[in-house]
Amino acid sequence: MSIVVTGATGALGRLAVEELLRRTAPDDIVALARDRAKAAGLAARGVRIESADYGRPETLDGVFAAGDRVLFISGNEAGQRLTQHRAVIDAAREAGVGLLAYTSVLGGPAATFSIAEEHIATEQALLASGVPYCLLRNGWYNENYTGALATTLKIGKVVGSAGEGRVASAARRDYAEAAAVVLTGSGHDNTVYELSGDTAWTMAEYAAEVSRQTGRQIPYNDLPHDAYVALMVEAGVPALGARMVADADAGIARGELAATPGDLSRLLGRPTTPIAESIAEALKQLPA
Repeated sequence: MSIVVTGATGALGRLAVEELLRRTAPDDIVALARDRAKAAGLAARGVRIESADYGRPETLDGVFAAGDRVLFISGNEAGQRLTQHRAVIDAAREAGVGLLAYTSVLGGPAATFSIAEEHIATEQALLASGVPYCLLRNGWYNENYTGALATTLKIGKVVGSAGEGRVASAARRDYAEAAAVVLTGSGHDNTVYELSGDTAWTMAEYAAEVSRQTGRQIPYNDLPHDAYVALMVEAGVPALGARMVADADAGIARGELAATPGDLSRLLGRPTTPIAESIAEALKQLPA
């Protein structure tokens, strides 16, 4: 039996492998990656690497074994994910894995924004498969916002379409650590965790915190949905991605990413990382 991480060279996957390495031996871990070269650093530390591509189901043959505990990180190809996810679920079922922990979206079927659609359908496919599951319904990452700090400071404002809606975000490493806790622990079979930060904040509050930490006046500029889409497309964001981001902001305005049930901090055994701490970390990484 191994602990398998799909998408192991992505941002969340790498952090999850790091958390697993703190909890178990490297030779207990299997990292799946489309490009083995990107996983060379993990291989050098004793992690077994397997090539696997969600979009090529034949590459999933034999990557799972009976009893494996799998962190199934959702794909990033919008419009293709359900087909790809079904291929992973089928391979896991045929292998007889012991647990398939899927990174879904906060709220699951209660989420109405478009990014949630393929997650909800994947949850349904997983539940129908009979594979022992754990639904890790991840809320938004702090990095969704702090990753754009360079642009925010360049243009002198935070831009969005979330109105006064609140976001209960946490650091990506918090979600990765929670996944590692589930994969190395017990009692998580056939469970659902609503994972989010301990505190929900508005975009105006985020802008105010950026202002406080930089000593600059950085306002929040709230745009109508279509204007926000147009601005992102003008900046080079593909139209589909721009519409999905703006639609998620509409979900935030409706309160769909504001829940603070405490599941994440309970799994971690500590408070989640506040947005202010992630802002400070991101600012340190920016050129002087």
